[in-house]
Amino acid sequence: MKKAQQKRPKRNISGWLVLNKPYDMTSTDAVGRVRWLLQAKKAGHAGTLDPLATGILPIAFGEATKTIPYIQDSIKIYHFTLVWGIATNTDDVEGEVIATSDIRPARDQVEVALENFKGVITQVPPAFSAIKIKGERAYDLARAGEKFEMPSREVEIESFDLIEHDEKQSKFEVVCAKGTYIRALARDLALSLGTKGHVGSLHRASVGHFNDANTIDYEEFEKASLLEQENMLRPISDGLIGMPEILIDASQAMSIRLGNPVLLTGANAPISIDEAWASCKGEVVAIGYVEKGQFKPKRVILAG
Repeated sequence: MKKAQQKRPKRNISGWLVLNKPYDMTSTDAVGRVRWLLQAKKAGHAGTLDPLATGILPIAFGEATKTIPYIQDSIKIYHFTLVWGIATNTDDVEGEVIATSDIRPARDQVEVALENFKGVITQVPPAFSAIKIKGERAYDLARAGEKFEMPSREVEIESFDLIEHDEKQSKFEVVCAKGTYIRALARDLALSLGTKGHVGSLHRASVGHFNDANTIDYEEFEKASLLEQENMLRPISDGLIGMPEILIDASQAMSIRLGNPVLLTGANAPISIDEAWASCKGEVVAIGYVEKGQFKPKRVILAG
């Protein structure tokens, strides 16, 4: 009889990996692979990327997963190409062609049309998306050939700029809030110009303060030693940049980690803050708020 394979031990490891997700890999698969490589007990990502998209996929490990919502809710920047004249059932290059058009808009026409896609707009997500319809993923229903209606949603577009343009395709940069479907944006822009279109390529260049300059390529991470991989992780506090930081001492940190509020002292101690994080010697202790001069924890971050 063959001996049962010994399971790899899972490690308590915390921090952020700003992964440059490769083409043709799902976000879930990317998280699973890097988690396995790090032998980490717990991991999650801050915002799904389409399999055919590349770019920023922030992955949190261990206690950093408690800061995911603060990255997930941040502004994102995308670069994408729109292929003119062809509509697909997935609104990207992977789908089947469902309609074509000979109309090719001029650059000035595109720039004028972009004004209607800024601010708060309503869009219908692609049928091939992870949105749940009566408990089922929309892409599963779409693949099964089932007919269903996708609910519309409001999304916020901060800016939508044309970078390059020709008759075959155009390149754009979009700065938007969470929940925006770039494939729907491309589809609807083409329709507004009396033609068809789909996303040819898609790259997420920024999620909050995480950007292309501080990403790690998956291939680089995979080839690195375990120690090198650990050194590629960013601190838990990187998930809280932009939120007020409250400096506390070791005895206060101990009290907060037990779920207790602590009185903040000193001439510059805040009286009231809606949301803040407490730190001791550079490490995150808890996320909470300040009320009547006391820091009150909402989410405690366990010591590493």
